[in-house]
Amino acid sequence: MSQWMAWIYEWMMAAPEAHCLARWRGELLGGLTGKGLEIGAGTGLNLRHYPAGLELTLLEPDAAMRVLLEKRLAEGGLSGASILTEGAERLPLADESLDFVVSTLVCCTVGDPVGTLAEIHRVLRPGGQLVFMEHVGAPAGTFSRRVQGLVEPVWKLFAGGCHLTRDTGPAIVEAGFESEGWIEAPMCRAPFFVRPTVRGIARKGGRI
Repeated sequence: MSQWMAWIYEWMMAAPEAHCLARWRGELLGGLTGKGLEIGAGTGLNLRHYPAGLELTLLEPDAAMRVLLEKRLAEGGLSGASILTEGAERLPLADESLDFVVSTLVCCTVGDPVGTLAEIHRVLRPGGQLVFMEHVGAPAGTFSRRVQGLVEPVWKLFAGGCHLTRDTGPAIVEAGFESEGWIEAPMCRAPFFVRPTVRGIARKGGRI
């Protein structure tokens, strides 16, 4: 992604961020503890919502996104966090080494969503949390889903490979995670074909 596209992404996300996404981020991230990873950290919109005292790694393979991420981190977005450039499909971390993994508006763009969820499952300790907020495909057979299917090939070209029709919730369950009261809600002030979202916590079976 070019630098101007990263800035356009910020501009496009400004209204949804102000009207719902920032609040959702705070609700999801504010209670985290321990050692964790954020995949696809993007331009750093999550940074101000993390509590102090975390041992956090930020994964962002896109160079243009990292420019803004590094800027926010330098401005005090989160003390002590480190940045890695690898993609989410092969995480450079040991098995069962993390308490949590954060994914916000990321599963739509990864090249291998099944492999990515398997990697997240691998690096989480038993009882560890996948904390996520993703826009997803509308229900099958609806007008919105049909529009998503029509728009998706062009949308991917201009939105960093973003897929509109991914069914991320069921995919998380299929990857071996247990649901903890997920919430489905429309993304405020977004194009109607991007509005369906699911967010919440999925836990790896077992105990820490």
